Amino acid sequence: MPFVKKRYVVPEPIKAFLYLIREHGYTQADAQSLICRGRMLQDDRSVERSSQVISGEIELVYFEPEGRGVKPIFHTNDFAVFDKPSGVLVHPNKMVTEYSLLDDIRGLFGDEANGVHRIDMETSGLLIASKHKKTESDLKMIFEGRDIKKSYLAWVDGKIDEPFEVDAPIKVRDDYSILKHKVEISEEGKSALTTFNPLYYDETLDATLLSCHPHTGRTHQIRLHLFHVKHPILGDPLYGTTFDTATEYLEGRLSEENRLTQTGATRLMLHAQSLRFTYKNHFYIESRDEFRSLVSEICPKDMRVFNRES
Repeated sequence: MPFVKKRYVVPEPIKAFLYLIREHGYTQADAQSLICRGRMLQDDRSVERSSQVISGEIELVYFEPEGRGVKPIFHTNDFAVFDKPSGVLVHPNKMVTEYSLLDDIRGLFGDEANGVHRIDMETSGLLIASKHKKTESDLKMIFEGRDIKKSYLAWVDGKIDEPFEVDAPIKVRDDYSILKHKVEISEEGKSALTTFNPLYYDETLDATLLSCHPHTGRTHQIRLHLFHVKHPILGDPLYGTTFDTATEYLEGRLSEENRLTQTGATRLMLHAQSLRFTYKNHFYIESRDEFRSLVSEICPKDMRVFNRES
């Protein structure tokens, strides 16, 4: 488990953030961040404010990586690019997370290394990790400025013959009582544009391999846009399934068999395929995974059950 607790004794009353700065060498920003995340404990309770005065015995919770041997496919002195497997978190989402890609990132490049952009747990493919704080800040600004061009591959339900685009605004949902979708198409949402190009149609599976190019960076943009045009991504447990199936998935109760028939595949069939950006030099990086060949993960068309109308 990557999180461990270590005990320390604070001999004189001192503000929590000052203790971390003076005794452990933290910057003020990092000290405040650690406290805000609840990783300083006294009497088994998280210290609530960075200015809170502490003394006596305390505990600090540290992230100690336990890598699984995942290596980057490309790296420079500033950053590394990983081919993330499906089913792996980039960052631990709770203290008891057994493994995330951050274990290998920090195991290889040290405590300052970090993933710099989002990629869903079930999405496979390219993930950029910074090696230093300065690079992390620079690359996050490049992402926020939409100066990194990304492409994805997706296996979707049904036959698609022609390139198309979806220009439909996306809004984060605030009510999950009827649908478990994290986002929805809404005029009240933020603009979202994705272009799609069909690459191959498998008649036996009634599935099309698409190249997907998001021009904006909204949450679940590709997944929602494809569901919106009634070609949901195979294996998507939220968009294209029933409310009950989505609930079972989120609660960890969805069996492998039902996952296959109710969503169309054993995993979300979405893959981050390429990255194009400039950081000191021009880079174009492609995934080495043979995503097109993962047809064995797809459910036969006569066994698939979808809910395309929600």
